[in-house]
Amino acid sequence: MAAAATRSAASAVAGRLNSLSAPVADDVAIAGFVPLSSVDWPDHLVTTVFLQGCPWRCPYCQNSEILDSRTPGIVPWQEVTIHLRRRRGLLDGVVFTGGEALRQAALIPAMREVRDLGFQVGLHTGGAYPKRLREALELTDWVGLDVKALPDDYRSAAGVAAGDKAWESLDIMLAIHEQRAGSTFPLDYEVRTTVYPGSPSAEHFTAMVETLRARGVRRFALQEARTTGTDPIFQEMARRWDMPAWRRRFTDLTVIAQNVGFDWVEVRDV
Repeated sequence: MAAAATRSAASAVAGRLNSLSAPVADDVAIAGFVPLSSVDWPDHLVTTVFLQGCPWRCPYCQNSEILDSRTPGIVPWQEVTIHLRRRRGLLDGVVFTGGEALRQAALIPAMREVRDLGFQVGLHTGGAYPKRLREALELTDWVGLDVKALPDDYRSAAGVAAGDKAWESLDIMLAIHEQRAGSTFPLDYEVRTTVYPGSPSAEHFTAMVETLRARGVRRFALQEARTTGTDPIFQEMARRWDMPAWRRRFTDLTVIAQNVGFDWVEVRDV
């Protein structure tokens, strides 16, 4: 009896400790949010929430000030939920972006709260955390998945040899998209790739989009990197680009994307 009581007490203590350590929405580190956006989720009016921290260092990143995971958030989650309660009936949903939104475990309870408020949930991700992506997709209506390059090119494309994780995330997303097709809770998506002169994605573009199509991708966005707001090293590199040659090359990339077999292709700058 004594041993059983001891085990029961230990189990209760462990349960309390687990509940104390489990992430909650208020834990999410928010670098800022845009109250109204029409560009972060196609055909949707959304609030876009920028989460602090990213494990990658893409040279064209325009959010370099929010990459450091050690930097605390500056916007409390309650400020976002107060805004959302006031916008019921006016907004379609909330997009979580970064940084890399999936870096934070508190993203999951934050998504759950957004759904409980009656909004749809969108996610921008590079696919750095496949396991957490699978969990997040249970609460997600739409994903914008950034595929930086072919798997072997990720070190030069993103500063980290993370291609296997990113492409694993692609496969997870596509599989769940197929599973939920025709249901009352479908998962929509776009896969997007950003290019600039000399980027691995531009150099190996044909092989990359053919591989994406073979994996099952149907919706693709070709994005041209902008230099404004980026790292000074990237801006200095951009000054040496042969822009007339690049304009011709970008036109060629557009034609390739439009003819590889995707159902939907969009071309934009970022």
